[in-house]
Amino acid sequence: MRRRPARRRVDEARRQPRVTPGSTMAAVRERGVLKVGVSSDTLLMGSRDPFTGEIEGFDIDVARQVAAAILGDPDKIEYRVITSGDRETVLADHEVDIVVRAFTINCERWENIAFSAEYYHAGQKLLVPSTSQVTGIDDLEGQRVCAPDGTTTLERLQAWEGVEAVPAATHTTCLVLFQQGEVDAITGDDTVLAGFAAQDPYARVVGDAVSDEPYGVGIPADRPDMVPFVNGVLERMISSGQWAASYERWLGDALGPAPAAPRPVYGRTP
Repeated sequence: MRRRPARRRVDEARRQPRVTPGSTMAAVRERGVLKVGVSSDTLLMGSRDPFTGEIEGFDIDVARQVAAAILGDPDKIEYRVITSGDRETVLADHEVDIVVRAFTINCERWENIAFSAEYYHAGQKLLVPSTSQVTGIDDLEGQRVCAPDGTTTLERLQAWEGVEAVPAATHTTCLVLFQQGEVDAITGDDTVLAGFAAQDPYARVVGDAVSDEPYGVGIPADRPDMVPFVNGVLERMISSGQWAASYERWLGDALGPAPAAPRPVYGRTP
């Protein structure tokens, strides 16, 4: 049997994030479960399998890696299903340890919470009926466009001239309104819209990305020791090939071949 070189084993051991005594991660380990805020209705990113009842997707794979690094078991997670608008609140109130829910890193949010390094780079696009003549935001004048409350997507939509912004509680609510003909289009991150297109054969994703949406793991502002730890988890996920494998499993069919993974940066603080 071919053995792995000793040097490689040492390098991998150094990359493994460590749970130090007195840290936030040590408290999670003592509790025995990682509490994570997630979506259960964002197909491909975080959604409940109707047959098994399990929540799964690209975001969930990230959360499982964090749980494995702290607790030695990716299944030791207590999922808290939240809306987009809940993300900052559940962190500030310590209802969860982390949020992994297509959470865009921006300066305004940095005022209230902390973030890991970027683990996925998305962009805002449009979902329209397959028969629509809309090819981008310039074609939306007079049309009703849906986006979830509490998102950067809705903030940007509200600034588009001549467009009626229709807020909804969740991405799924937007999809229901779209399928009922109550709105003409949905705007959101391409990852989310790819999931919608997979559910609705009469819809398609159009337009160039009109934003940069760097996703990060949300962390309570007063738990900054989790930032470099989670960054270390992301570093290991990428270097081991787990990030690329997760992308291919969940997003490859809808969004094409895996792009270069974002490079995690250690030591970010609020």
